Amino acid sequence: MNALKLFVRRRSPAILLTRPVTTKKKMHDPNEEEQLPIFQYPVSKSTDRRVYVWGLAETGALGVHLPRGKKSGKKAYRNNFKLVWHPMRSSFCERFDVTNIACGYGFTVAAVKTTEQHKVFGMGINTDSQIGYHAPRIGHPLEMLLSPAPIYIPYTSLETKVTALAAGRAHTLILTDNEGVYTLGNNAYGQCGRKINPTEEYRGSMASHNIKRLGKEKIVDICCGQDHSLFITESGKVFACGWGADGQTGLGMYSNQGHPAPVKGDITSEKIVKVASTADCVLALNDNGELFGWGNSEYGQVPMMNNTQQVNMSYSLLSFTKGLGKIVDIAAGGSFCLICNEQGDVFVWGFGLLGLGPNVQHSTKPKQIPAPLFGRNEFNPESMITGVACGIGHLAAVTNNGDLYMWGRNRHGCLGLGHDKDQHFPLKIGIGAHVLSVNCSVDHTVAMCKPFT
Repeated sequence: MNALKLFVRRRSPAILLTRPVTTKKKMHDPNEEEQLPIFQYPVSKSTDRRVYVWGLAETGALGVHLPRGKKSGKKAYRNNFKLVWHPMRSSFCERFDVTNIACGYGFTVAAVKTTEQHKVFGMGINTDSQIGYHAPRIGHPLEMLLSPAPIYIPYTSLETKVTALAAGRAHTLILTDNEGVYTLGNNAYGQCGRKINPTEEYRGSMASHNIKRLGKEKIVDICCGQDHSLFITESGKVFACGWGADGQTGLGMYSNQGHPAPVKGDITSEKIVKVASTADCVLALNDNGELFGWGNSEYGQVPMMNNTQQVNMSYSLLSFTKGLGKIVDIAAGGSFCLICNEQGDVFVWGFGLLGLGPNVQHSTKPKQIPAPLFGRNEFNPESMITGVACGIGHLAAVTNNGDLYMWGRNRHGCLGLGHDKDQHFPLKIGIGAHVLSVNCSVDHTVAMCKPFT
């Protein structure tokens, strides 16, 4: 028998199957399960925040980079680069602990919790240095930032905290806990609260202005209209500066104001807790839930007996809103106003896509948007609106369940509905988080949220 046959015979299956196989049974250890590591899903903290952005991305205001893709047509180019059709999580806000956000006309500013010098970041249009000075080399300032960049502010202490932000057409307000307000950007009308210099160049400017106190009081809240600024002090007094052609500064005149001055009229004896303005109409809310208004009233936003369209001082709107209950939040858009009461009902008036259907574009009195449109029904009777917001042409409302509803002009997809068609009724926006607040601008929207778990 040759060597090959001997090898095959030794490896044959018959020989292998006849060999006994012995196994040792492993005894069960009752403590083994207790020694195994326990798997847990990650749970977010109550202070964790997520930020979602949508609308026009071409200006850089969203701080996101979209793939260009293949330019097979105008629509493909638009879909791949210019617009964010649905709410998208901001990667910047995943890396930083964001506390406040404000939307200007084509730009966004965000405050982050840090002990370092840079506490505010900006992104988007920067033609007037509204988000600070940024230059790749000296003498060549950037007029647009596609990614968030830190804004240099000359804080006197690293312990300073940013408590609020506000942004207008081309200027920004930054409120701190102990250093007052810092302003930057365009001051052509005095909206930054300093002397107007007709020859000042705002492109590539490093100027910032600090308003420490007003009326010897601490500033507790801020608001920006298109080219004017509003400040609330700790006693509830309101100061204003900037463009006043429509009476939006409330100073009893129609000229521009360089330094913040007290708003005149009915609010002088009131404690104001909030002011709202996006363009040139202003609403104010006192601590009793009563409404006041001034500024542009071309479409009856601030109704007057003599039909005045430019109201240059504050007037009480108590009789106008009689029967609506205590008001808890306010918003003023380009040609309309939006409020909600403590029962969670929403009321709107003025001109535009008001949320009352395609046949109602103008209302001289507050009209309630039906509560079922915001999810209140027999299966969900506790649903109520707790906050409202306005852009120039679009409107938003947030429920106590963290749902966001939007309607109005859908400029560049700023409603987040997946298309650019206008919306005549409120529609719920798909966001994978609990919405806390929303900021609307001309053509983009930003929502501050907290995780579900």
